[in-house]
Amino acid sequence: MSVGDGTSSRFPIVTTGEDVTRQVLSDHPDLMVVVFRFAASGAIGALHSHPHVQATYVESGHFRFILGDREEEFEAGDSFVIPSAQTHGCVCLVPGTLIDSITPRRDNFL
Repeated sequence: MSVGDGTSSRFPIVTTGEDVTRQVLSDHPDLMVVVFRFAASGAIGALHSHPHVQATYVESGHFRFILGDREEEFEAGDSFVIPSAQTHGCVCLVPGTLIDSITPRRDNFL
């Protein structure tokens, strides 16, 4: 699976932080798929929480995630689930791409 540069998607690429972008790839009221691209080591996915369940697949790169009260590193090919309301965020260790599946859809991303 490769998400390319996003030029074929009907959704815009949104800057979410320094060297970090987000783009919705597909959506339905029950589910959405979102790509986050981290262009530089040290780029941050800010700590946050939401009522949605999120599954994250590391397409490329290497990331250190804060998941509630623990830290864990993930690299290309890894995936994990973040439960509803769990505080989470990451630091990019090697530039790469995260693919998030979120249920239900996060309407604020549209």
